[in-house]
Amino acid sequence: MSMRAPGSALGDDAVAVEFEGRPIRGRSGESLAAALTAAGELVLRETRGGEPRGLFCGMGVCQECVVEIGGIPRRACMTKLDGMLSVRRQRAPADRPAPAEFPTADEEVLTPDVLVLGGGAGGLRAATVAARAGARVLLVDERPQPGGQYYKQPLEAGGRAVIADDAQFAGGRALIAAARAAGVTFLAGADVWGAFEPLDLMIFDGRSSRLCRPRRLIVAAGAYERALPLPGWTLPGVMTTGAAQTLLRSYGVLPGRRVLVAGNGPLNLQVAVELARAGAEIVAVVELARRPGPWAAGALARMLASAPTLVLRGRAYVAELRRRGIPLLHGHVLAGVERTAAGLAATVSPWPGGAAGRRFEAGTVCVGYGFMPSNEILRALGCRHGFDPARGHLVTERDGDCLTSVDHVYAVGDCTGLGGAPAAEAEGIIAGDAVARSLGLSPAGDRRRQAAQARAALRHHRRFQSGLWALFAAPRPLTELANPSTVICRCEEVTLAEIEAGFAPGTRSIGAAKRATRAGMGRCQGRYCGPILAALAAAGRGVPLDEAAHWAPRPPVKPIRIADIVR
Repeated sequence: MSMRAPGSALGDDAVAVEFEGRPIRGRSGESLAAALTAAGELVLRETRGGEPRGLFCGMGVCQECVVEIGGIPRRACMTKLDGMLSVRRQRAPADRPAPAEFPTADEEVLTPDVLVLGGGAGGLRAATVAARAGARVLLVDERPQPGGQYYKQPLEAGGRAVIADDAQFAGGRALIAAARAAGVTFLAGADVWGAFEPLDLMIFDGRSSRLCRPRRLIVAAGAYERALPLPGWTLPGVMTTGAAQTLLRSYGVLPGRRVLVAGNGPLNLQVAVELARAGAEIVAVVELARRPGPWAAGALARMLASAPTLVLRGRAYVAELRRRGIPLLHGHVLAGVERTAAGLAATVSPWPGGAAGRRFEAGTVCVGYGFMPSNEILRALGCRHGFDPARGHLVTERDGDCLTSVDHVYAVGDCTGLGGAPAAEAEGIIAGDAVARSLGLSPAGDRRRQAAQARAALRHHRRFQSGLWALFAAPRPLTELANPSTVICRCEEVTLAEIEAGFAPGTRSIGAAKRATRAGMGRCQGRYCGPILAALAAAGRGVPLDEAAHWAPRPPVKPIRIADIVR
């Protein structure tokens, strides 16, 4: 059965793909992950232990969707279809062919006035403002097309989008058009794999590695979804809410026909409604926060005073869930997932435990328990970070112009600490203006007014966010749902019991656990398991978390073949 949403059937733009000898068809321009999901192929690789894995984050972070194309490992979610492909599941290392020869091309050094990392809300705004001021701006994004996670754009097929237009699509389209009109140079599908002091960055552009030495750097790398280890969370068919939304909004592909959505926060409500509108059966939406009541009046008042349109949109999502008969279970958590003959079975329990759980049959389970900033480039360059215990993640230290503790390095949006797309846009305007001024570019009157308006808007957005997270305040489970055999490090298949045994006696050293178990040494480089180990180690020593408690980022910050590093 095809997983393509109504109205997004394949046409003349179909591309042939062979997967494990099975011919399937995808749409030119869509991701390989979308084509495989649409064809019902959920198992994309096998671990060393022979366990199946599939699409999880959908944004190039987790590396779980790595397949082999011509013997070369490629992330299916970041690989765009543009011709016939022969694809196979990635299996044990011994099953791989010999590596390719090293490239020999000598590329020139890139020297833009401003390098912007990330093509989402904040990056697009910053790039546009700086370019309009006269700066030579290069925007680098590892996604095939700009827009980021919030403003992701729909693939066009035969001159039309594969999914109906809406205000979110239109907003992103306008930002992208403005950046192009301002003269921003885009480098899409490129990975920044190294950042070295004072300001040298290594970029793999798909052909070879390039050294980029900008005069100013603006990091707008966004965030990725937080890990919540629980039994069955590595099974194919269990993916993040963001991955499911990307499949639908960018490619018109449903993650499954029968879906359970579980997590904490407003994104889950939006995605559940969008999937239901596209034809998926949503068996339940599971929200960890308690049901709003009179206690939430203060939070709602702050939100209404700051962004009433967003409040009304959220109320409309809840009303539509009710109208469609979709259960919305507050104060509940996804406790486990298991394989069944028909697909998956999810157990949902009240939080904290004590009452019996409910079992839901589903083909796909979407999880979204918050986000973590993508701050590895900032930390590699030495930018100072503090730890926010209320939000459970590192926060970049910045001044009012979004300048970090490192000269000439600016940071905006969710990579600095979570604030949402509207706040990222405002910070992008502020940073773009500050960078232009620091380069001695003439401050046009309209740019000064825009920056002042952005500062006022940012105050409103932050007030809205404070109300939003008071409304969705919830416990932040760490390993409470895991049992001793639950995998914590997805890449290296390290269980909770192995990690606990790996801590050095009497020290609870995160480094000792890493050396003993290989946790954090896999392809995602500790992005999912690292914060968990840091929290376990700090709790065991009875000390607060800080930046030093986390593993230091080291090059390459993203997996890359040696053949793609050397010239």
